[in-house]
Amino acid sequence: MTRTHEKVRYSPNSKPHGHTRETAAEGVEQALKLLEGRWKLVILFHLFGGHVMRFSDLERAIPAVSQKMLIQQLRQMETAGIVRRIVHHQVPPKVEYGLTDWGQALCPALDALLTWAANRPLTEEFSEADEAAR
Repeated sequence: MTRTHEKVRYSPNSKPHGHTRETAAEGVEQALKLLEGRWKLVILFHLFGGHVMRFSDLERAIPAVSQKMLIQQLRQMETAGIVRRIVHHQVPPKVEYGLTDWGQALCPALDALLTWAANRPLTEEFSEADEAAR
């Protein structure tokens, strides 16, 4: 067994946290912009869990949305990489929508946000502030 005369210390280079307060705020803001839109979250919740739905099924599942708006929201989420569009070349044409893996990864984040919102403390201070804002 050999010995060294000097003490050997390992000092692995630690990874930087990667975010400052400003870049973290900017990143969250950009993420929220991807989900902006009246119907995007509703569409996401219909597709979570690996569900693949035809366009007409989504239309029936969300009766208050217009066809134009549904198409718009789906295209935006497809461009962002959240939703994948599957076209079956047949007559009549069949188009289905499902979440990408990245889109499916939103589920725990939105669930955590929902839990956070449900645990909001309702104290007099908050209630008065809410009423003053109205």
